[in-house]
Amino acid sequence: MFDGALREASGGVLIDVDVRPGASSTRVTGYHEGRRAVRVDVAAPPERGAANRALAAFLESLLRGASARVVRGAGSRHKTVLVQGVARGALLEALRRGAG
Repeated sequence: MFDGALREASGGVLIDVDVRPGASSTRVTGYHEGRRAVRVDVAAPPERGAANRALAAFLESLLRGASARVVRGAGSRHKTVLVQGVARGALLEALRRGAG
């Protein structure tokens, strides 16, 4: 289900994410087929980069030992995140776990 949102890049795996900031909790909520993006609710507000930091921290918590940072769309709800230190398959599995 999340496969279309991920692509390999030099230095890691890129993942397209649609973020809903200000949610009650941070979690994977689904997949947007048309945009090929993982949907993630983020408990942090969309102020001064708080939602971006919360998104990166959430992905890192799913992937022990990996690092994540927003590389495109910092001021938008549609973001691209670079995840380093993890294989594409492991990232897919972590997203599935995060959605359950």
